[in-house]
Amino acid sequence: MNASYNLKEINHESMTDKSRQYKPTTVRRLDTLSGGQCAAPNCSKPLIARDGETLLSKIAHIEGASPKGPRYNHSMDVDERRHYNNLILLCDECHSMIDNKENEDKYPVELLQEWKKSHESMRLHQLSSNPSILKLAISAIADTAFEEDDQNKEVLDTFKIEDKIKHNAVKRNKYLIEEYKVYHTKINGIYAELENQGSFKKEKLLRIIRHLYLKTKGAYVADATNPLAIIQERADDIFEDIENALQEVLDKNEARFSEETIFALPIIMVDAFMRCKILEQPPRK
Repeated sequence: MNASYNLKEINHESMTDKSRQYKPTTVRRLDTLSGGQCAAPNCSKPLIARDGETLLSKIAHIEGASPKGPRYNHSMDVDERRHYNNLILLCDECHSMIDNKENEDKYPVELLQEWKKSHESMRLHQLSSNPSILKLAISAIADTAFEEDDQNKEVLDTFKIEDKIKHNAVKRNKYLIEEYKVYHTKINGIYAELENQGSFKKEKLLRIIRHLYLKTKGAYVADATNPLAIIQERADDIFEDIENALQEVLDKNEARFSEETIFALPIIMVDAFMRCKILEQPPRK
């Protein structure tokens, strides 16, 4: 989509309702993976007006944002309600229909989750077939000036991804990691190509991500006697803080890199997770 969301306007909808205060990375990913089309399978309405600027899309909660809304889940916390996994981008008409309390039985959680997965998977396939988008995102981050660190030892495939997810108690981002881990081979191929060209972008990119993790981890853990317990409690917050920091890097390069590079960010993040640059390595068995 050519238009961009004004987060201040979106979040102004309810300054007291955190469930509608969306993170920039969440909005950007929804926008990019929508492909400019409503996620409802039988709807062909575009999400941007013919002027190419005016947004017609609505961010809808799969499981309701408030007790008065449809499909409300009392066991969810506010961060889960506003998380990418619980949001779907629709046209105004479809949004009105699924958020009509009287239609709750027609549009259950499972159906909306299937809409989201099917629509975004198709868009992901389209974007991932263009390796230049991944390369641009890698360059955008790797060309950024960051402090160096001395903890960049490569760790990969020495544990099951499920073990690392469990060891760090990842919850909100578990689905994202499981969904995007399949792109590891593709990004590894790009890294190999860069190395063959004599480029050090892979090494610099992973150092930057590792540095961001250590810095973010330190802010949460401080001088705690049991740092792992805090990491497990805040694993999703840590993951998303790093994602937001990398998003800011891409935003600074907006004039040089296309909006579609936003889709590459979770692929880079999950790959770094697999290489143990983000969160803690589980004990060897």
